[in-house]
Amino acid sequence: MNRKTFVHAAGWSAASLMISVPFFTESASKIKAIAFDAFAIFDPVEIFKKIDELFPGKGKQIIDVWQSRQFTYQWLRVTANKYKNFDDVSKNALDFALAQSGVDLSEQEKKLILAKYETMNAWADVIPALQVLKKEGLMLCFLSNMTSKILHNGIRNSNLTEFFDHVISTDEKQTYKPSRMAYQLAIEKLKLRKEEILLVPFAGWDMAGATWFGYPTFWLNRLNTLQEELDAKPHGTGSNLNDLIEFIKSSR
Repeated sequence: MNRKTFVHAAGWSAASLMISVPFFTESASKIKAIAFDAFAIFDPVEIFKKIDELFPGKGKQIIDVWQSRQFTYQWLRVTANKYKNFDDVSKNALDFALAQSGVDLSEQEKKLILAKYETMNAWADVIPALQVLKKEGLMLCFLSNMTSKILHNGIRNSNLTEFFDHVISTDEKQTYKPSRMAYQLAIEKLKLRKEEILLVPFAGWDMAGATWFGYPTFWLNRLNTLQEELDAKPHGTGSNLNDLIEFIKSSR
């Protein structure tokens, strides 16, 4: 499956890396912690292999509808104060995608698909990069819409236990990014000012939300997607974690 079918996020391409001088001289040098979105660390491609296997020729359609509804349901539920956690919303979105595509799966088959979230592994560049970032004296954490269980499973699967100081799920406040309450969680958990926490989102909408909130942001644009028209630009962007390391080191 083409990974670009996973999230239609937004932003600049790695080739157009741009960092403002004021951010470098005044803000980046103050960074004490990095908060990663889950998919900046975990490769999502394994989640969808089962769908491709079950429905050759229809897999992309189902996946696209599933992911679109997943994010839409999260935001609608936050707006209407009708919260369900990431697991439940993912199940509802999958049910809708299958129904719209005119296909049927047993409950057991659906569970097998959804269970893939708990078997995710890290991208190939993650461990070497995290080793470097820890040597820089930075605190590392997740700030994700996924449940704490999914995040901890991914950490164990990928042998990342030694690197993460905190695992922060927005489920703790029964909300989702890009709500301000979700982004506030990192400040509360890390006990730092927002200017001292670099947010590393995977999706363009998350970059916009974090930037609106006031965080310095480095958009890890692994899928080389386009920028959303949301009046928000990251302070830096790149296609892999080596670009993030260069961004950090150049500010010190």
